[in-house]
Amino acid sequence: MASGAERRLYWGAATVALVLDLITKALAERYLFRSAGHSVIGELFQLRLVYNPGAAFGLHLGPFSRWIFMGIAIGAVVLLYRYHRAASPGDWFRQLSLGLVSGGAIGNLVDRIRSPRGVVDFLDLGVGGYRWPTFNVADMAVSCGAVLLAISLWQEDARRDAAAEPPGRPLPPETTPPEPISAARGDE
Repeated sequence: MASGAERRLYWGAATVALVLDLITKALAERYLFRSAGHSVIGELFQLRLVYNPGAAFGLHLGPFSRWIFMGIAIGAVVLLYRYHRAASPGDWFRQLSLGLVSGGAIGNLVDRIRSPRGVVDFLDLGVGGYRWPTFNVADMAVSCGAVLLAISLWQEDARRDAAAEPPGRPLPPETTPPEPISAARGDE
């Protein structure tokens, strides 16, 4: 079970991700509504308001997408919380990663609950016709947290493998090199 400091890290990361997401989405809706978008770095990085009723990369499951993805998000948040509670003591990296994913998931869940239009996305990257799907701060928190979680799980496996190995293999018995042929005959 996580210590008090580790629990604070989880909740702190989740809260920061959620608050930043909600603030930036409110600003995007306020300043980008009825706008073709604003160029930040030429066509490479633009601010463009888009509502995504589906999931990542515009995945859509028909008229019930909102409810299906809302249920999946609630289930994911509950599961992430349980992982947070079950994490090994001292695993700060895992707490940070789970907090980021939880905060991002809650941020997008809030959008699904408050509006049938879907999740507010506004960060647009790409060149010409090659554009990454528009995303938001919650998506960044989920993605970064997922990468950190994968690293944490990989480190856990490496530690487990290292602990399972025997402390060391026995060394081969000492062997003496063969004597030179001339000395063995007594020809000297």
